[in-house]
Amino acid sequence: MAVTAAPVLRRDLTGIAWMIATSFCFVAVNGSVRYLDGALPAPQAAFLRFAFGVVLVMPALLPALRAGFPARVWRLFAVRGMLHTAGTVLWFYAMARITIAEVTAIGFLNPILVTLGATLLLGERLSVRRALAIGAALIGALIVIRPGLRALDPGHGAQVLASVMFASSYLVLKRLTDLVPASVVVAMMSLTVAIGLAPLALAVWVPPTGQQLGWLSFTAAAATAGHYCMTRAFTAAPLVVTQPVTFLQLIWASLLGALVFAEPLDPFVILGGAVMIGAISYITWRESRRAPVPVTPPPEATRLP
Repeated sequence: MAVTAAPVLRRDLTGIAWMIATSFCFVAVNGSVRYLDGALPAPQAAFLRFAFGVVLVMPALLPALRAGFPARVWRLFAVRGMLHTAGTVLWFYAMARITIAEVTAIGFLNPILVTLGATLLLGERLSVRRALAIGAALIGALIVIRPGLRALDPGHGAQVLASVMFASSYLVLKRLTDLVPASVVVAMMSLTVAIGLAPLALAVWVPPTGQQLGWLSFTAAAATAGHYCMTRAFTAAPLVVTQPVTFLQLIWASLLGALVFAEPLDPFVILGGAVMIGAISYITWRESRRAPVPVTPPPEATRLP
């Protein structure tokens, strides 16, 4: 026992370190988009981010396109592209309207919505304990948003709808990962979303400045780095170890908003986010104790565009 404990501990610590790096990367994505502060229309800003992303995934994209896909796979790519396009526009709009911490906390709804979708659409079993955890997470979301207790901005509704779109996109992803490699799925998402955003961006196009292009290229690079770090975290340690670290993203987002953008620190956002992450972590822990069957979302379902 003592011989194997140390290597396991080291791998867990490595996974936690990669997950901390992941949280920094995704908060950098939030901060760079928040810095633009709606200077570009949301569809255009989102298009430029994914256009830069297509360049980054070109090594995986070109061989896949040359090889081609069956018609069924193309349809799944198209459906996922449409869902993710809608979610991305809504997310960029929300980032220009509400605080970084609120966007981050409401984004924790994604895996909860995926769990519900997997139960309703994919036939996964919803146990009583998982149902209670989902209920707790939804209460956490209500603590963050507080409808009826304060004036809500359209950005709150946009981020909730974005979570629905991203969760739906992830359900399609579950089908795709059985048919094509993960690297191809990521590359094709960048391509299909860029194509989907192109007409929306052209309809509202504003000539971007060099600085704006620089920030959006940084956004694409930070998002790509975040997905890489997250993948390394999943490889190094189980989800039950890395999932609770996701809460750090809300801490960094709150500090960034307060220190850089003078956004107020909202204790209800921290409390609601903690409740949501606690519920998600419990679901992840329960899944780790079950027999290995295709089940609900790993933390990439919570990730940003």
